[in-house]
Amino acid sequence: MGLMDHLNELRWRLVRCFIAAGVGFLLCWTVVEPIFNFITAPLLSALPAHGTAMYTTLPEPFFVRMFVAFVTGLFVTSPYIFYQIWAFISPGLYEEEKKGLLPIALLSAIFFIGGGVFCYFIVFPYAFNFFLGFSSEQIQAMPRITDYLDFVIKLLLAFGLIFEMPLFSFFLSRMGLITAQMMRKARRYAVLCIFIVAAILTPPDVVSQLLMAMPMLLLYEISILVAAAF
Repeated sequence: MGLMDHLNELRWRLVRCFIAAGVGFLLCWTVVEPIFNFITAPLLSALPAHGTAMYTTLPEPFFVRMFVAFVTGLFVTSPYIFYQIWAFISPGLYEEEKKGLLPIALLSAIFFIGGGVFCYFIVFPYAFNFFLGFSSEQIQAMPRITDYLDFVIKLLLAFGLIFEMPLFSFFLSRMGLITAQMMRKARRYAVLCIFIVAAILTPPDVVSQLLMAMPMLLLYEISILVAAAF
């Protein structure tokens, strides 16, 4: 394939991804209220007895729900989107590697969703209880719902992406670009990079950074084992 063929292939793959994301948005919009209640549940359960979240503008409730439906649609359609990504990469693979394209796409979606699930059930309870633990009778937390969702969505997407680390390790090791020995030698630099990435992807507080960095360190060690195996 020439350069223009690759660009044309990329264009059609992107179009399919956008269409899938649009379909996912429409499907999730039909049940956006339960999804919204599910996403805000960690915050509401961590608020003090008389604490409450709030909107500050009239259109905010509508656009917040649109945002929630869009992001949820990305998670729902992630198997198809990851398939399109891997299908675009497939011309550079050997024939036996192309046969594993569908399982790789499925595993990509599973790891991506698994990262979001880990973030929701493990990270959120600790993070919100810590942040809201500084409230008192005189000073009550009243978080703006848009700020909360911005915080939540960033973390969900970030954890979804970092959980792809073992899969990328598998792919790069199969291509011969990395080895387990290389990853072991680069461990100290990887630790530094992990904390830098955690600082960039999370809000500017130590707790959120540690809650992201710790799983990344574990995933890096798992990635070394994956590279050694394949």
